[in-house]
Amino acid sequence: MMQEHPIQPAPVPAEYPPDLLTVESLDIEAQGIAHRADGKVVFIEGALPFEQVTANVYRKKSSFEKATLTAIYHESSQRVRPACPHFGMHTGACGGCKMQHLHSGAQVAVKQRVLEDNLRFIGKVKADNLLRPIEGPAWRYRYRARLSVRYVRKKGEALVGFHERKSAYVTDMSECHVLPLHVSDLLVPLRGLISSMDARETIPQIELACGDEVTAMVLRHMEPLSAADLARLRAFAAAHAGVQWWVQSGGLDSVKLLDGAVQELSYGLPEFGVLMPFKPTDFTQVNPHINQVLVSRALRLLGVQPTERVIDWFCGLGNFTLPLATKAREVLGIEGSEVLVARSRENYERNRPASHIRPALAATKFVARNLFEMTPAMLVRDGAAEKWLVDPPREGAFELFKSLAALHQQIVTGVPCDDGMHQQSLALDGWTLPSRIVYVSCNPATLARDAGVLVEGGGYRCTAAGVVNMFPHTAHVESMAVFERV
Repeated sequence: MMQEHPIQPAPVPAEYPPDLLTVESLDIEAQGIAHRADGKVVFIEGALPFEQVTANVYRKKSSFEKATLTAIYHESSQRVRPACPHFGMHTGACGGCKMQHLHSGAQVAVKQRVLEDNLRFIGKVKADNLLRPIEGPAWRYRYRARLSVRYVRKKGEALVGFHERKSAYVTDMSECHVLPLHVSDLLVPLRGLISSMDARETIPQIELACGDEVTAMVLRHMEPLSAADLARLRAFAAAHAGVQWWVQSGGLDSVKLLDGAVQELSYGLPEFGVLMPFKPTDFTQVNPHINQVLVSRALRLLGVQPTERVIDWFCGLGNFTLPLATKAREVLGIEGSEVLVARSRENYERNRPASHIRPALAATKFVARNLFEMTPAMLVRDGAAEKWLVDPPREGAFELFKSLAALHQQIVTGVPCDDGMHQQSLALDGWTLPSRIVYVSCNPATLARDAGVLVEGGGYRCTAAGVVNMFPHTAHVESMAVFERV
């Protein structure tokens, strides 16, 4: 039975308490922001904009305080009842979500504001147009997750789930509304399975990866699994259709399928007629519903023509590369991980032949390279491309765009490029800057920093930007921006 939300509006008293705070806005960590009479900032967990609240301060600094909501005297119209019984500000609450108490539409608005503020204050950039937010299902969207495991001797049972908020303990949870329903339904059986195993005290986590047809679970174990434990895993898979066990005794190179000759893990991008096989430890997008829309919009914004060459930077296993190969004359995918480059080559060869909905994929090459050590000379050697697709990790693509800006300066002013050791005028041999760049970001701060490099030093303008609600109910902000040559 779903428990009551732990924070209910307080009865309106004859007089408001003297320490009443008025919440003005919400930060990216989903904390309400208020000011005391002396101007001191108070960050309040659980509070929403325009609410009047009281709060319990748990951390004091000279310029700010951090507090937890205790009572609401005037409630926001955007406050909603959380769907999950494990959400809240109480002790033992799950830390997997931070915004379930805020209407989903308002969550997106907060994230859009974060993106705009980052572009303005970090990058000194303003987008010409705001893209409509990419949204999808608010629940049952999380097809990738790392579930923590802990056997509690006092309880005589294992806990499987996310960590408690602000704690290293594992939440005592029996359901999760952001995981697919069939995975949420497995939480209690998984607790029973781990509790029954000989290795129950040395299993720290289960990595979850759902494909279109298969649910893979990577069991991390710190000691060899007994024959009885292996039999228990096989029995669990047999009892729950579609579950596929992988085991991991050490680093990522130790991950292996428990039993061979089973259905492969994969996801499809049906609009482009491609199928993407992957291993459970490969990087793939958490939200497959949003990913399909994300890829479609990125290619539409890039506007690739059949005569054009395109470079896909940080290409991963080919999530954007293969769809690009259905549109372009030639594609180059560059990625830092040798493992992912090998996977992208395999995926390309598998999808290369023509199908009933599309022609054969265009000529495509994949290269493994550390993109955090880019230089202008390396950029020239990669050859000119009319369009770029850039999808970096949280660290962004600073060195890539810094090299691009250096080449722009050489072209425009004749100032030699700086390769980090000395300045040199590069022989460009017809190399030109891309006319358009679509940047897909998982960190608005590094996107804004990189946008500043492109606009200030690279000769581009930001024509559009918008958020991608890849992780509803969390503070995580994904976004997309378009840059055009001036």
